[in-house]
Order: sequence, then C-alpha cells, then structure tokens
Amino acid sequence: MITLEGLTKRYGDTCAVDSLDLTVSPGRVTGFLGPNGAGKSTTMRMILGLDAPTEGTALVDGRPYADWPAPLAKVGALLDAKALHPRRSARNHLIAMARSNGLPVSRVDEVLSVVGLDSVTGKRAGEFSLGMGQRLGIAGALLGDPEVLMFDEPVNGLDPDGVRWVRGLMRSLAAEGRTVFVSSHLMSEMQLTADQLVVIGRGRLIADAPVADVIARSSRTTVAVRVPDRAHLAVLRDRLIAEAERVESADDRLIVTGVPAERVGDLAHELGVRLHELQTQRASLEEAYMELTADSVQYGVAVAS
Repeated sequence: MITLEGLTKRYGDTCAVDSLDLTVSPGRVTGFLGPNGAGKSTTMRMILGLDAPTEGTALVDGRPYADWPAPLAKVGALLDAKALHPRRSARNHLIAMARSNGLPVSRVDEVLSVVGLDSVTGKRAGEFSLGMGQRLGIAGALLGDPEVLMFDEPVNGLDPDGVRWVRGLMRSLAAEGRTVFVSSHLMSEMQLTADQLVVIGRGRLIADAPVADVIARSSRTTVAVRVPDRAHLAVLRDRLIAEAERVESADDRLIVTGVPAERVGDLAHELGVRLHELQTQRASLEEAYMELTADSVQYGVAVAS
C-alpha cells in the first residue's frame, strides 16, 4: 500500500505537488493520470525517496521507502528505462541490482525470462532498442518479487504484442494482491488495464475513483432514445427537459444527458410512449479525461482553424 498525506513539493514559488492525500491500495491496478507538468513524476520520485517533500509524507506500507532494509524486496519501480550503465550486459545490470539489496543472483535469470530477454542476456544494455530497454526496466522492477510496483509509462516503445503483454502482467500482479501504480498518457490502454484512476492537474487531486465511475460522470455519456411516433417523441422530450441536463432532438431520436437509461425507460412507460431504442452511449476514458483536465493543461497548443 502507498499512502500520501499532505504531500507537497515546492520549487521556489512553483508548487509541483500541492497537499496530495491519497491511498493506493493492493489488489488492483491504479492508473496515475494527468497532463504534462501535473506532478506525476515528482510524486513518484517522492514515494521512492529520490526527491524530498517540502511538506507531508509518502509511505510504503506505513514506512518511508528509505527505511526498508532491502527496498527492492518491498518496492519495484521503473521510472526511467535509460537509468543504467550502457556498457553492462542486461544480466550484469540486474546482478548489480540484486547484490546491492542482498537478493539471490538466481532471480536474475528468472526475471529475464519473464520479460522475454533470456536470449539477449549478454547484450550490452546500451545497445537495446527502446522497447527492449523497457523490458529490462520491468525486469529490474520485478527482481525483488516486491509487494508494491510502480511504473512510469511502461509501454513506451513497445510493439502491440509487447503492450498486450504488459497489460496482462499488470493485471496478473494485481490479482496476486500486489499494489500496482502505473502512470501513462495512453488513455485507451488505461481503460483496458486499470481498475482505479487517480487524476491530478497542476499538482492537485482531481479524481480518485474506479474507471467506470470516471467515465460515467462525463457529460459525454448520454442516452439515445428512438421513438417512432412524433407526437410521443415531443411528449417524452418535454418531460425529460424537466430532469435532464440537456436534451437534443434529431429526427425520431433524442440524445439525453444527465438522466440514466433506467429513468428514461420509466418515464416512457409512465407516459405510454413506445420506444424502438433505449441505449446508453458511454464516453471513452480519453473523452472523460480531457473533460476532467480541461482547466489543468499547462502546455497546450493552439488548434488551427
């Protein structure tokens, strides 16, 4: 478990992380989302003791990361796949990590096999492609068989098969009861992988909820209603206007925002309106995320008209 209490990081007059209170629980994949500059990497660095908070605490199972005698056996992390000695072989890179934490060297070959690098163990890490470097970084995170895992953009540089493999790995680790905390800009992948979402913007918490709830709260989640009789369509529309956030008409169809499909169906039944369609049209995670963070983007670009 990861616990953040009032976690704050200031650089002069700039507040990178602002009083962040958060619990990342085991047994699920928690996606960590936010625009560039939102404070995601700074937060992860503070959890790992690589950056000191100005205020507040970041704890792993109730203790600071640095207080664990063999931290790789408690937390496995991939923040920067290039943070390695480029002239070391993949195997020697992991052996050095293992010896620094008193881990058995036999574990090195196990994790290299898990990530699919067992055929290139003697190759220099500096000669690896971006995707191979990511796999080596994931192997390093798994080395101590830790209870807590943190990944920053773990699918960066991977081909579709590799992306699917990482997705399965994250979910299998969570299913084993581990805490899995993943930062990513790929909304479609987070929608498939994460159970819980933490969204921050300008260093502040915007959302902490299950993926389905984040999507359901989006104003882009609507209900489509098709009514064959125009008079009945008008009656239902007038009734929905009193409850819905928005009702749009198009031919024999209504698009309703702010009222669930169950309520629309009940109202149609009460009014004696015959329906030919009643369907919830859910927003994508990307649409919900863009709506959530619309006021938090610091490095946006102008859209050509």
